[in-house]
Amino acid sequence: MHNMSNLADTPQSNLFAARHGHPKLLLPRSEPFYETALGATYLGDSQELLGKLPDSSVNLVFTSPPYALHFKKEYGNVSKADYVEWFLGFAREIKRVLTDDGSFVLNIAGSYNPKEPTRSLYHFKLLIALVEEVGFHLAQECFWYNPAKMPVPAEWVTVRRIRIKESVEYVWWFSKTPFPKANNRKVLRPYSADMLRLAKKGVKTTVRPSGHTITSSFDKVANGGSIPANVIEDAIAADMLVSGNNAANDQYTKRCKEAGIKIHPARFPAVLPEFFIKLLTDEGDIVVDPFAGSNTTGAVAEQNSRRWIGMELVEEYLRASQFRFGD
Repeated sequence: MHNMSNLADTPQSNLFAARHGHPKLLLPRSEPFYETALGATYLGDSQELLGKLPDSSVNLVFTSPPYALHFKKEYGNVSKADYVEWFLGFAREIKRVLTDDGSFVLNIAGSYNPKEPTRSLYHFKLLIALVEEVGFHLAQECFWYNPAKMPVPAEWVTVRRIRIKESVEYVWWFSKTPFPKANNRKVLRPYSADMLRLAKKGVKTTVRPSGHTITSSFDKVANGGSIPANVIEDAIAADMLVSGNNAANDQYTKRCKEAGIKIHPARFPAVLPEFFIKLLTDEGDIVVDPFAGSNTTGAVAEQNSRRWIGMELVEEYLRASQFRFGD
């Protein structure tokens, strides 16, 4: 049996930790800000921290970095002109640390150009750079539908009334190779009432106007659920994720208010990382969020028996994120 204390500063120990041990062993020379049974958070520059992780040691990177908006946010967004070059430094490290069957899931929103009602292309430029310059494969483009989004920019949406309210953000699923680990059986939805009706009634083999063939097995409901579709109620789908992020009464928010600690201003709902953690990883795999913020990703990973590492530059956010793990 390996003695982990004797392996603490060797490449072999990092490899062993990647496969078996607590994820803090992947960063033996860095002190966790806090740790749990399955994970650890680190205060510091995530590009530097990513650089300390061993090659091919992470199964999933799920993150939502600061967006490139034309107005400054308190959590440190980067200008659109500099955004692509800024993010590619992180992206190259992310690709290096992923296993060959690993995935990188990026939540990012678009924005308006300053002083005019036209849309920026910064996020599309980033998408192309991640594929063509860094070498990621775009496994699938997905969307998060957030009905709680504010009607901004107010000048165009609520004052002049010449634009409509935005309610979606992009969630791009990248992979290191064309065939990442994934299993949509882990995210099946309950069959709809219409599907159950068809199963009871039965269908005949036919060809739809689109050219798709409907076979007599179409109505079978023996697979345990339906493959997630574009838009569903109840929070999750493969292509479009439906959920708000304005929870005012969850444990994290309540504890922050009680402690007088500032609530992170750009949280995403737990269903967002949960869907991809279930789809793309197995129990015991390692999930990393380089822009952890309030550490929703780490908390969801822990709840689903995945090991995890969170990285964050702002100490106040990490301090508050501990509330996601109870007492």
